[in-house]
Amino acid sequence: MDNHFEQGLKVGDRQLGLWISLCSPFAAETVAPAGFDWALIDMEHTPNDYMTVLGQLQAFSSTQTTTIVRPEWNNPVVVKRLMDLGVQGLLFPMIGSVAEAEQAVAATRYPPKGIRGVSGATRANRFGRVPDYLDRVEAETTVLLQLESAAAIAQAEDIAAVDGVSGIFFGPADIAADIGLLGQPLHPDVWALIKPAAKRLIAKGIPVGTLVTDPDFAADLLNDGFGFVACGIDTVLLARAADTLLAKIKGDMT
Repeated sequence: MDNHFEQGLKVGDRQLGLWISLCSPFAAETVAPAGFDWALIDMEHTPNDYMTVLGQLQAFSSTQTTTIVRPEWNNPVVVKRLMDLGVQGLLFPMIGSVAEAEQAVAATRYPPKGIRGVSGATRANRFGRVPDYLDRVEAETTVLLQLESAAAIAQAEDIAAVDGVSGIFFGPADIAADIGLLGQPLHPDVWALIKPAAKRLIAKGIPVGTLVTDPDFAADLLNDGFGFVACGIDTVLLARAADTLLAKIKGDMT
């Protein structure tokens, strides 16, 4: 149950990720051997359910890629079920306050530190075969909090200071919408808001990450101190490859 991504965050490794949105274990198995440090299985903006998530976790289980799941909401019941499925980390969307951050962390912790229900035989502990699971799971679980508004960014340092938070993830698409730039996640004004907050967190030793689909910009962010950046989305990669193939052949036809 070693969480290589969590270990990397602690020592300051730069880690590249891939967004997984196709909701298919077969598609996940296609990209799993590529060698990304982490993969984000998205439940917020896809038709994923627990069984499709399970299949995708299984597809990545034979690789060194750490799987992070983004639940559809900061809901302790959803988190409990995902934890029992054996997710190595969670990215909580739309965190806007210290109280919401504390709720997210509590959902991943057993009492007395949190509210996660206890089950003795789940996929997470290999159905009872990991004797020290209860002792180790807290240290091996990544808790990422996604900030998606100007108001949330203003509280970034307080939110990041909540005990149990592994890192802060900036959501440029929603931040852009929040400041009147819907559909422009790479707009300079968006990053003029994100980067100063990110630098303050980095200076305090708090890992920060994001998702951008421009590979040059992704590399720039990693070179500028970001610790974990997702640089592509499986659906977008497939769509662009299909469009490029068709355009290439049509352009060469006489």
